[in-house]
Amino acid sequence: MVAVIMGGALVLTSCNNDSQFRGWVYMPDMYDGPAVEMYQPYNDTISARKPVEGTLPRGFMAYDKYAADQSGYDSAKVNLKMPADFPTDSITLADGAKLYGIFCAQCHGDKGDGMGVLVKNEVFLGVPNYKDRDINEGTIFHVITYGKGVMGSHASQVTPSERWEITQHVLKLRAELTGEGKPAAKEEAPKEEAASTEVAATETTES
Repeated sequence: MVAVIMGGALVLTSCNNDSQFRGWVYMPDMYDGPAVEMYQPYNDTISARKPVEGTLPRGFMAYDKYAADQSGYDSAKVNLKMPADFPTDSITLADGAKLYGIFCAQCHGDKGDGMGVLVKNEVFLGVPNYKDRDINEGTIFHVITYGKGVMGSHASQVTPSERWEITQHVLKLRAELTGEGKPAAKEEAPKEEAASTEVAATETTES
């Protein structure tokens, strides 16, 4: 009889409707912390505390010197340069091309000619050809960060580091469109000059 009563008491005390109740444990000591919901009041603050003022995420690049308006764009065009220690190797260029394909090519086109799939389907119109744009690394980074015209900001999609990678690819596409990326054609010597050179070479050989 005593065993039945003790068993019943054990069953009753083991049941609890509180979802935060962790059950009975033996010697909880230090491992049983409070069950606190996210962003709920806790003691004199909230459960999820803000980082210390001035804290920067790892790999963060500050970008607060240039405003989001035209004056900031113009200032970035003159003063903003890619960090000197930022990699420009083939791996970084490949990453930039991949990011461009994800976030930019739909409007600007794979070649940067402004003929992306959304433009061809007339979802957006008037996307410029990089060849016709007076852009540099500062303006490209600024536009990716803040947007320009109908293009919105992409700051939430790509990190500052990724923006520099995309910037490198955009500059590469522009160089290809303008011909700046191709080696200069070697000029052919006039026919008369070539003929006189050939005669001189022949006379030298015979003598």
